[in-house]
Amino acid sequence: MSEPRSPSRQSALFLNLVLGLQQSGMIALGKLKNPFTQKVEIQLDAARDTIDTLGMLEALTRSNLEADDARVLKQVLTDLRMNYLEELKKGQQSKSEA
Repeated sequence: MSEPRSPSRQSALFLNLVLGLQQSGMIALGKLKNPFTQKVEIQLDAARDTIDTLGMLEALTRSNLEADDARVLKQVLTDLRMNYLEELKKGQQSKSEA
């Protein structure tokens, strides 16, 4: 059987999950190179799914996280949402110019 996880271990695992999803979101937004293709690729649907997943985590863990964990999750969501909106605006501008 596995031993119960300490709160600090749980916090580290939670942050690892959140930061991994942040990296996936930034790759989908074209802010980071895709490590498999070594190319910058924009996939807004995948970015939206990642943002929605993090939003779901935020909703389900509300009032159950340590303050630092909640702060990191909120900051990651804010950062991804702002970058997502930026990419949407770029797409709309390029369509209107065409």
